[in-house]
Amino acid sequence: MCDKVEHPAGCDGWGRRNFLKTASVAGTLGLIGGAFFTRSARADALTKAQRDKMTPEQVIEAMKEGNERFRKGERKDRNYLREQRASAKGQYPSAVLLTCIDSRAPAEVIMDLGIGDIFNCRVAGNVVNEDILGSMEFACKLSGAKVVLVMGHTACGAIKGAVDNAELGNLTGLLAKIKPAVTSTTYAGERLATNYSFVDAVARKNVEMTVGDVRKQSPVLAELEATGTIKITGAIYNLETGAVEFFG
Repeated sequence: MCDKVEHPAGCDGWGRRNFLKTASVAGTLGLIGGAFFTRSARADALTKAQRDKMTPEQVIEAMKEGNERFRKGERKDRNYLREQRASAKGQYPSAVLLTCIDSRAPAEVIMDLGIGDIFNCRVAGNVVNEDILGSMEFACKLSGAKVVLVMGHTACGAIKGAVDNAELGNLTGLLAKIKPAVTSTTYAGERLATNYSFVDAVARKNVEMTVGDVRKQSPVLAELEATGTIKITGAIYNLETGAVEFFG
């Protein structure tokens, strides 16, 4: 029987020494990859040690892989209660995202992320302002996030509103932040809110311009990027296909 004292090597003959050696290797790989890469093996929140070992490129790659799982319906098993408990006394997100409030584009879901993995700023049309820039500076300079990602999406209602010159209370001022992208978009067809091809072209331009605004309006983030500490980039989420297209 396996539990007999006279068989210290175990039923398969591996032995305690080989088992511990294998466990050590697996643990090292898990620490290098971080919780982003090993959700199937662990259900805890991302730790500081794991986050700090990741490069900006690895963080982006992890988000790409998460989106691929989402598209295939192969999301990793996770225990939200364990993630909540593990992150209750400290958080170490790897990225800060600026995304639209659209209910169909929740970043954590479409990139298969868990509690404590990212900071997420959400506002219609994913436009930037001083409050959001301050939040990003906190996330990167003080908390250690490695990536600033501005993510827009197809068929964006805020983009349509900007194209149509819609006006409604405080929304009027918000849409004014998107209008420069409307005028800057090169497009040969009908420049109408009912033309989704044009709307999507503007959404892309809006992301590109917002990424530029982040660099121009935040010397703190620009310096972090210049030293290679963080990466500032953009992406577009396609509501129809479920795919996130990362820029550059």
